[in-house]
Amino acid sequence: MIVGGAHDRGPSVSKAWYGALGTRIHVGGEEDYLKVIAGALEEVGLPADILRFADSTEVDPELRTSHARAMDLVGEDVGTPVISVDGVSFFGPVVSPAPTGDDAGRLWDGCLLVAGTPGFFEIKRTRTVGPNFSILDKS
Repeated sequence: MIVGGAHDRGPSVSKAWYGALGTRIHVGGEEDYLKVIAGALEEVGLPADILRFADSTEVDPELRTSHARAMDLVGEDVGTPVISVDGVSFFGPVVSPAPTGDDAGRLWDGCLLVAGTPGFFEIKRTRTVGPNFSILDKS
């Protein structure tokens, strides 16, 4: 969910929004989150007044409902992201850097394969690298 209903603007805005936030926080090391949000809003062309939701509880019910819906799909012993494929939901994938092109297609094919495997529950290992946003598409 994007702060203050900006998610209603579609997936391309969501991708750009989260990319702008992630780059500022994980790559740039920015810890002033109001500054991060303001910069990301400007970068992706969202209205600056959305920043008001950062210190508000106004959208908390919508956020909690969205999160509960995801946890209802996968259970409480996982995190986010949550993906659903053909009625099967699971945590992940968490990949850094995110693959592109044919590599992304192979990853998606793997998601379809595990989702279609009865009794499949989990693949997990310790992360050896932090988030890598080097391949972000700024378009």
